[in-house]
Amino acid sequence: MGNPIWIKNIGQLATLVSEEAGPRSKEAMSQLGIIEDGSLWIEDGMIKGVGSTQEVEQNFKTRIETAEVIDASGYLVTPGLIDPHTHVAFGGSREREFEMRLEGVSYMEIMNEGGGIHATTRMTRQATEEEIITQTKKRLDSFLQHGVTTVEGKSGYGMDIETELKQLRIMKELQETHPIDLVPTFMGAHAVPPEYKGREEEFVDYVINEMLPIVAEEQLAEFNDVFCEKDVFTPEQSERILEAGKKYGLIPKIHADEIVSYGGAELAAKVGAISAEHLLKASENGIKEMAKAGTIACLLPATALYLREEAADGRKMIDEGVAVAISTDCNPGSSPTTSMPLVMNLACISMRMTPAEALTAATYNAACAINRQHQIGSLEIGKQADVVLWNVKNYQELQYLFGVNHVKAVWKKGVKVVGNYEQTVATTT
Repeated sequence: MGNPIWIKNIGQLATLVSEEAGPRSKEAMSQLGIIEDGSLWIEDGMIKGVGSTQEVEQNFKTRIETAEVIDASGYLVTPGLIDPHTHVAFGGSREREFEMRLEGVSYMEIMNEGGGIHATTRMTRQATEEEIITQTKKRLDSFLQHGVTTVEGKSGYGMDIETELKQLRIMKELQETHPIDLVPTFMGAHAVPPEYKGREEEFVDYVINEMLPIVAEEQLAEFNDVFCEKDVFTPEQSERILEAGKKYGLIPKIHADEIVSYGGAELAAKVGAISAEHLLKASENGIKEMAKAGTIACLLPATALYLREEAADGRKMIDEGVAVAISTDCNPGSSPTTSMPLVMNLACISMRMTPAEALTAATYNAACAINRQHQIGSLEIGKQADVVLWNVKNYQELQYLFGVNHVKAVWKKGVKVVGNYEQTVATTT
């Protein structure tokens, strides 16, 4: 894969290495594994050396002349950001609904009148695969520009076999052709489609008996998600769908307690979900149960901002021992953004997380929420070389200067995919 890459003299290297195994909570979310005057050695798409510049230079001194050398003096380097909750593959857009909400119409009112998820479902059903691929690729390109190197993507804008499979196959194709790693989640139970109104139990059966077997047979998804919410799917229906997915080897995730407190957090713990998403209205008992079960809270502060709702209580969840990840929730209706840096800012501003906790939530814990922590999420020997160079001097400044994209360069599996940072030197002198 070409010459080794040596990133040296890094002003601040946040490795995210910690003694804690598994998702991090409480004080462990502040352990960033900081190295001042740090250095990375990258080869064959993998991290081969991490430490101080002096240490890495000593370890690889016989090979330095073969390396592309990058002087990162005064800059921050972190793992590639990870977005563990998106609806990135869809057709059309819903800018008119944004205006409607500003005029006082609620999200659920729009959805119950055939807008919201139902509107995107119609547009996604009608769009060709080529149209959706073109739209989705632009979003993935934008994610890369914002330092995101891995994205989870959900289906759920089909709610029929044909379109659900179309979304999942598109994501599979993009995983193979786009630099970003795209992790697929099946979400046939995103809403009850209009044609099943009044026959909700029939639709649950349809998801379980007809959709899930095909998704599993074609190996199109790793996770199975459901929108457990009042007037969408009940906790009982959600449990049936998630337990059915487990029989096919699909790991449960759950949209929970977004609009009202509905027992979704408790259900996430009960079924052993890897993560519960949204959680704006999660109960105290639900938070405690998630902490006991080790279920990650995937929080979406940009969605709360966009809907003008109070954000989930990330501070309380961390203090109660819940591991927290954060995400854009990139989708056409309630969070049409690809900016994980903004989401980190909002985690601090609206959820009272510290800058260190926000970075952990967007890297290592986000990796845990998609079962990728052994490959990505921290800068350690043997992991993928997914690396971001930021035009700030430390991680505090990254969160302090909010609403700005500070990305200077991005390497995905050791290949520079974004960046105007071309300063290289041929030797160490």
